[in-house]
Amino acid sequence: MKKLFICSICLLALLIAGCGSSNTDNTAKTDNAKVEKLSIGLMPDIDAIPFIVAEHNGYFKDEGVEVELHPFKSAMDRDAALQSGNLDGTVSDMLAVAFAKKGGFDLKITSSTNGDYRLVASEANKATDIKGMKGQEIAVSKNTIIEYVLDQILEASKLDDSYVKKVVIPQIPTRLEMLQQNKLAGAVLPDPLASIAIAKGAHQISSSQELHIQPGVIVFSDKAIKNNPEAIKRMYKAYNRAVDYLNSTDKKEYIDYVIKEAGFPPVAKTALVIPKYKKAELPSEQDWTSVIDWLNAKGLVKEHYTYKDVVSDIVKP
Repeated sequence: MKKLFICSICLLALLIAGCGSSNTDNTAKTDNAKVEKLSIGLMPDIDAIPFIVAEHNGYFKDEGVEVELHPFKSAMDRDAALQSGNLDGTVSDMLAVAFAKKGGFDLKITSSTNGDYRLVASEANKATDIKGMKGQEIAVSKNTIIEYVLDQILEASKLDDSYVKKVVIPQIPTRLEMLQQNKLAGAVLPDPLASIAIAKGAHQISSSQELHIQPGVIVFSDKAIKNNPEAIKRMYKAYNRAVDYLNSTDKKEYIDYVIKEAGFPPVAKTALVIPKYKKAELPSEQDWTSVIDWLNAKGLVKEHYTYKDVVSDIVKP
């Protein structure tokens, strides 16, 4: 009887241990199940590079998140995909956030980006600053971050937007081509196209980075932030690892696959200047205030959305 009692106790202990192990396994599976797949839209610019590196180097997988990267040539197509629910987040800009909110779609800024928007003068243009471009034709895309940056460059020199002639050319490659053919005095271009223009003889007049403004951002839908915050946090861990890699690695180690995945022209291999990337952090409130003031002044957005209306601190540890 004594031996039978001891055996019963041992069997009970094994059953309890088994149940404990099963519960642990189930908990782990449940935790893993919470980390869903993220779909992120990218444009062919330098802000896409940390995402491409994170995917190529396996950082997303290491951090336990599956990220689908979707390339777009048009900001309009990108925004349509986001608002239709086909994307959880995207690399975008503050103006797009304000326009989305105006249209009833709630986006949240989760971090700033490193993109530079540069006013570039043609090779034949002798102007060295914005004051030297009085009355000259400068290509922009209307009511976008591109026009916003040009207006900020003018304002910094105490000039209004009638000082130059804005020529509306929405297609960025067309802007670049006309600039290279000296059919325009200047154009506002994002990198890497600005770097390519400069490599082929154009010269920089000013840029968003020179003015210390950072209107480029990463955004997620409010729905994605509420339903899948853990996946977004893990994505940012991988993103920050990619930033560390980019800041400590020679360009030749990654430029070939980046050009292929980002859709950059081959000349970017030598022309592209890789910025010093920053780890994920929220943009300044002043940057947002400047953008919304500009939109209000132009009558493009009537509501004066506050900084708190549009940001999420999900990237905080």
